[in-house]
Amino acid sequence: MALRRDPASGNSLDSPVKQIQIEGLVVMKIIKHYQEEGQGSEVVQGVLLGLVVEDRLEITNCFPFPQHTEDDADFDEVQYQMEMMRSLRHVNIDHLHVGWYQSTFYGSFVSRALLDSQFSYQHAIEESVVLIYDPIKTAQGSLSLKAYRLTPKLMEICKEKDFSTEGLKKASVGYENMFEEVPIVIRNSHLINVLLWELEDKSTVADKHELLNLSSSSHLEKCLQMLMDRVDEMSQDIVKYNNYSRSLSKQQQQKHQYVQRRQQENAQRQSRGEPPLPEEDLTKLFKPPQAPPRMDSLLIAGQINTYCQTVKEFTSQNLGKLFMAEALQGQGS
Repeated sequence: MALRRDPASGNSLDSPVKQIQIEGLVVMKIIKHYQEEGQGSEVVQGVLLGLVVEDRLEITNCFPFPQHTEDDADFDEVQYQMEMMRSLRHVNIDHLHVGWYQSTFYGSFVSRALLDSQFSYQHAIEESVVLIYDPIKTAQGSLSLKAYRLTPKLMEICKEKDFSTEGLKKASVGYENMFEEVPIVIRNSHLINVLLWELEDKSTVADKHELLNLSSSSHLEKCLQMLMDRVDEMSQDIVKYNNYSRSLSKQQQQKHQYVQRRQQENAQRQSRGEPPLPEEDLTKLFKPPQAPPRMDSLLIAGQINTYCQTVKEFTSQNLGKLFMAEALQGQGS
């Protein structure tokens, strides 16, 4: 990890990122990026810029990845990022790379692509984070913006590229400790806070009561449908692993029977005064079946856990609204 310096004492600190402070302008840029280029389940991504102060990561700026099609085969993403950061440096804006962001569709972001991308970022820049913006949940009335990092255990597994069952078990890596969430604090200048207060005063009563809207069955139905799809994928993965276990057990029995027969034949040849049969390489005779990748199962389980948390939060909020509406109705009658 990069050494940080405590501005008060001047001592070097070596601690992980424990909090993220993000400028309100960055949040608006991320939302604007999705509104302009994101359509439905299409994912938009971008780069986060800022600096590290003690154990706090300050995100002060960002810029999006441009949408390009197959016709733009000569587009160089790395060169585009370098040119953007060089241009920002020329106008005296924070240009240090501290992570990336992407949108998600109903919370479905736990994937191998995100794991590989975050590992590349975090391996190159240890303080890197990924911001996940959920536009669907934000449209329901509450901003959904979360920051994640890979845990040290998962970083070691990705470095060694040992995704076998034994490797994951040895490192004690499960779906619940693959990612660690970092708390976010949104910071605005005093002028922006004053503007927000003025806009709140000018907003109508109907807009203020939008959070009490009870028509949310479509959102919950979609979450449950995607949850069932992931459960089906998990069931298929379990079937594949069970077939692999049966094939491996059957092969072990065949290998054991072959060794016993070979020992009996050598014992008979020895009793007749004949030389024993030459030893053979059992790995060539019995090629072990290929084990299914276990990391995919962990990612599916992690996504299922994310869906369950989303449904839990959503239903708890709706239950609170229903009790509140019942109380208001009782008072009105």
